[in-house]
Amino acid sequence: MSLYENIFIARQDISTAQVEALTETFATLIAENGGKVEKREYWGLRNLSYRMKKNRKGHYIMFNLDAPPAAVSELERNMRINEDVLRYLTIKVEELEAGPSAVMKGGGRDERDRDRDRGPRRGYGDRDPREEGAEA
Repeated sequence: MSLYENIFIARQDISTAQVEALTETFATLIAENGGKVEKREYWGLRNLSYRMKKNRKGHYIMFNLDAPPAAVSELERNMRINEDVLRYLTIKVEELEAGPSAVMKGGGRDERDRDRDRGPRRGYGDRDPREEGAEA
């Protein structure tokens, strides 16, 4: 069998319980067609880069699949039909990633790093300590 990563975005106005039910439906569909969901991750309700079908946010879900191509085709067909799915993307991979994905790790820079790069924040009336010695 082949290895795939599938990510889909569900509409913002459905509840988390409905997203879980949708995820379970898709996982069952893969299992019925001879495949196996190795890992599933719910990435949360996130902002979209642009509006899709009048939605500004979406629930992101990722599957790691070990399935035959026919099972993936059936999964994509069901995602196209389902009105709760805004977008989906399936790619074939050489090997599945073990452990949490980069999105779940939060591999980017955090807010403290961004603040450190900008230098000290000063409000109105605050003086730079380097300037105090120059006035004396």
